[in-house]
Amino acid sequence: MLLVLVLLAAGGCVAVFVTVSNEVSKTVTVEYAVTGDARDVTIAYSVWNDDGVSSRSETVASLPWRKTLETKGFAKGGSLLISLSGTGGTATCSVIVDDGTPTTATASGPSAAATCSGF
Repeated sequence: MLLVLVLLAAGGCVAVFVTVSNEVSKTVTVEYAVTGDARDVTIAYSVWNDDGVSSRSETVASLPWRKTLETKGFAKGGSLLISLSGTGGTATCSVIVDDGTPTTATASGPSAAATCSGF
């Protein structure tokens, strides 16, 4: 009986490992977008590489802004952060992974911020 339990536990661990390995090795498309009328918007977004997740940022004078990444090593938990300047306006961030359901959030007003995360 103990041997059966050990074999079942080992088999479960192998199945989890194979699933995670397949997820990490497949190519995923991540589409980032920021739309609205805000100006001088700072945008920080996740990128995936062999070392894990890191972030990049840039400031754009006007919207819309779009970035599409084809990546391997994708792990859930990325983010897209938008920060508006003191002049305000409205901006909406959107993230779509492999044509899935978009994750969105909106910032409105001077120095407002919004985060699209959990994708």
